[in-house]
Amino acid sequence: MTTNTENQGNSLDIVKWGIVVVLLAAAIIANQMYSEASVLVRAIGVVVAFAIAGFIALQTEKGKQALTFARESHIEVRKVVWPTRQEALNTTFIVLAATGVLALVLWGMDAVLLRIVNFITGV
Repeated sequence: MTTNTENQGNSLDIVKWGIVVVLLAAAIIANQMYSEASVLVRAIGVVVAFAIAGFIALQTEKGKQALTFARESHIEVRKVVWPTRQEALNTTFIVLAATGVLALVLWGMDAVLLRIVNFITGV
């Protein structure tokens, strides 16, 4: 019985995703077909179609999982201790300085290796 229920849920999810795809495609096509209509009306129509498609997508198993993931991610982001402006600037300057030093080292190594290869090949 559990397998039968899972298959019904899966097939319903497939139908729901099909409806979502059709709605999104219809919104895009209608936006192109009615290009002479007011931009405001077309934008409202596209937003409404996307909202309906999103609502239908959230009714599927994957949609529910995505919503749960988004909620949990929001909770985790609130726990992050963000650096102060001064800490961010200091870190940025350290990265820029390290990048500059490494660029100079690589440039120097390239010049030395170029001279060695020219010496060996006689070019």
